[in-house]
Amino acid sequence: MPRDAKELIPTRVSLLERLKAWQDQASWQQFFDTYWPLIYSVARGAGLTDAEAQDVVQETMVAAAKHLPTFQYDPAIGSFKGWLLTLTRWRIVDQLRKRSPLSVHRSFSNEAATNGTTDTVARVVDPSCPSLDEMWEREWQANLLDAALDNVKRRLEPQKYQIFDCYVNKEWEAEKVARTFGVSVGYVYVAKNRITELIKDEVRRLEKEMT
Repeated sequence: MPRDAKELIPTRVSLLERLKAWQDQASWQQFFDTYWPLIYSVARGAGLTDAEAQDVVQETMVAAAKHLPTFQYDPAIGSFKGWLLTLTRWRIVDQLRKRSPLSVHRSFSNEAATNGTTDTVARVVDPSCPSLDEMWEREWQANLLDAALDNVKRRLEPQKYQIFDCYVNKEWEAEKVARTFGVSVGYVYVAKNRITELIKDEVRRLEKEMT
């Protein structure tokens, strides 16, 4: 089955190669659609406002656009995920430094006093500090799961996914799901197990693509 254009990561090889062509608007749009939610969520988690986080997204994408045409993917040197995190980290730092010193102090002094930490700018830029890295990893994994679920959903008959969604996500009783869709309770259990395995397989496949 051909891959859907909205899959989270064919990025490791195929999309990165296509991005070397400036005129490939579809690939650049795919890159933006794939990564802006991740960058935005991490920027917000780092304490930025909505407007600041939007600026981080735009500035990170501009930086990526400048470097990706000559970017050489080599997992032996470093991951694409880590490279994109570095770009995002510095744009977050830039936004924090644009604030007045008083504003930054007021925003984060309570946290620093409570946790005994240094200021936010120092913590974000400090490569030994795990907070932003951990946040990035959580958001990356969340995007991965969303993408896996979306990919599997597109491959299923609509009713089969609806049965799974009602039973697993909406937490309906199996009997209610069976009555609603006119199937047996056993069918509900089988659909749940099979789709769960499909999602796990898709997560594993995407993980290999994401490194």
